Amino acid sequence: MGKIFCIIGKSSTGKDTIYKRILEDKSLGLKQIVSYTTRPIRAGEVDGIEYHFCTEQEKEDLRSAGKVIEIRSYNTVHGAWNYFTVDDDQVDLSKNNYLIIGTLVSFVKIREYYGKDVVIPIYIEVEDGIRLTRALEREKKQESPKYEEMCRRFLADAKDFSEENMKKAGIDKVFENKNLDDIENEIVGYIKSMI
Repeated sequence: MGKIFCIIGKSSTGKDTIYKRILEDKSLGLKQIVSYTTRPIRAGEVDGIEYHFCTEQEKEDLRSAGKVIEIRSYNTVHGAWNYFTVDDDQVDLSKNNYLIIGTLVSFVKIREYYGKDVVIPIYIEVEDGIRLTRALEREKKQESPKYEEMCRRFLADAKDFSEENMKKAGIDKVFENKNLDDIENEIVGYIKSMI
């Protein structure tokens, strides 16, 4: 039976970069699970790569069809944005191992859906001052920076990834992102030990 490795962590911890680098490591043979969102596409993102970008109606159609595994709704300063995972035939655990990016909440729901022995967390951590600097630099590069939303996300992370929530989710292994090459090597070794 295959595994689903779920990269989670607070905003601006390097999840997207680490995710892409891990996927590029052909020695792991991991397949990508692309989540869905109703939020606007950011500069540099590609539909079907970072996310499947969809409308509210498309989200509701998937939900009505019973395909939504988990959904998170955020009341942002720009309106409601939804992020969700869909059972859309991307996953065949009899043949492959997978990689997905998510939140603590999505990890728990995906684990409930596929099973505790199948879904493995990879929790990325970065010191808060470094995270805030990274978030600000990323937002500055956007055509229409959304600084209020950046701040909301940063503050929400403290609650979402509280010690209590981490303990309830059973996450005790932490990958600290101080150096990109080092954390990549550490995660690759960990994944190889699990498959």
